[in-house]
Amino acid sequence: MTSLLSSLFDRAKSALRPSLRSYEGASAGRRASGWGKMASQHGAAQAARAPLAQRARYLVANNPHAAAAKAAWVAALVGTGIVPAVTDKLAARWTAWTDEADADSVSDFYGLTALMVGGMMVDGEALALMIATPAGLRVRVLHPDQLDASLTRPLPAGGRIVNGVEFDEFGTRVAYWIVKERPEIGLGLNLQPVRVPAKDVVHLFRPDFPGQVRGISWFAPAILRLAEHDEWHGAQLTRQKVGALLAGVITTNDGAVPFGGEQNGEAIIGSLEPGAMVVLPPGKDVSFSNPPAIAQEANDFARITLHEIAAALGLPYEVLTGDLSAVNYSSIRAGLVEWRRRIEMLQHNVIVFQALRPIWRRWVMIESLAGRIEGRFEDLLTVRWITPKQQWVDPGKDVQAEIDAINAGLMSRREAVAARGMDVGALDAEIAADKARETRLGLAFTAPAKAGPTPAPVVETAA
Repeated sequence: MTSLLSSLFDRAKSALRPSLRSYEGASAGRRASGWGKMASQHGAAQAARAPLAQRARYLVANNPHAAAAKAAWVAALVGTGIVPAVTDKLAARWTAWTDEADADSVSDFYGLTALMVGGMMVDGEALALMIATPAGLRVRVLHPDQLDASLTRPLPAGGRIVNGVEFDEFGTRVAYWIVKERPEIGLGLNLQPVRVPAKDVVHLFRPDFPGQVRGISWFAPAILRLAEHDEWHGAQLTRQKVGALLAGVITTNDGAVPFGGEQNGEAIIGSLEPGAMVVLPPGKDVSFSNPPAIAQEANDFARITLHEIAAALGLPYEVLTGDLSAVNYSSIRAGLVEWRRRIEMLQHNVIVFQALRPIWRRWVMIESLAGRIEGRFEDLLTVRWITPKQQWVDPGKDVQAEIDAINAGLMSRREAVAARGMDVGALDAEIAADKARETRLGLAFTAPAKAGPTPAPVVETAA
């Protein structure tokens, strides 16, 4: 009995040992000796923000996959534009304003949105000023370097300035310290930062951790992989070039230059002409080189690396590379559905909340005070943003699936129409207007009837 109790006690003690209760990922053994650690996300973000942005800009300018990644994210998040679902009169005035929105007159409002989203991805953040003019609201997109990152200090009233962003004693953003011109331009201009109230600034970035002040480039997890893939690709290309340059080796006993070639230093370079038939004299031989081919394992390595890059950038591999050789309907649809969840989250939680909502509020206020729109200010602020339509992989199957879901009560028409990037009220109004016009003009458009089953032939029998 005593030995049994002692054994149970020893087992209990061994179960409570710290080594058995610890996380392996937090261990300090040999396997974890080379791991990196990040003690403070705030400090790491402040130190790494500028170098990451500079390297990401370089990659987007020079690396085809980095450029494709930026283009894919901007097209998916913005597309032709995220538009407000409002009344017809308000929508007409908004549409007219979008052509005048750019303070620099080089794009419309949706082009400005795409410019900000592209900056958010590459630089980690985007800045824009909302400027009230006699003609209405104007928006000017700034470079993130114009937000003075070197300005960090406490303020007398209990606030603080962190990387050019000013906070009050409650931790609320109240101002941005912005340089009027980009520092590298110079031109003898005054580069002292100017305090701009936060209500006049759009600061767009993806929050990655609580209390984040400024954004981090989305390329951060992929920069090393992209650079290494570039180096590998360059090495493979050089290997192929060198192998292709050397056509063959000629062995000769007397040192004579064959085939009308020439001597370059100690090397004897011979040449052949197309269609020539040459008979070598005794003692001379020609062996042709076999240029190295890229082995299958090299192609597999490149594909695996691109999969890692795509995962780091949050993109499907097929979208990043355009390689559709290994997909079918089910696999590409599953990959795009997961990616579209990320798209919708970023559209509504980041772009709409941080950029479109404050711009809409300022636009409504200016237009109301100018008498160009009518309505209660509180009612005008209520708006639902319609994101661009997501294209289907197989329209026939997807539309039929939506019809079945609506008929079964699993989906509303409003939800189905909103998924197409449209407002159900505007759609119904268009359908009603189309039908009224068809009736007035005596037109009739009907869908083609579905072919039914072929009737069985009638077999006549003798009386």
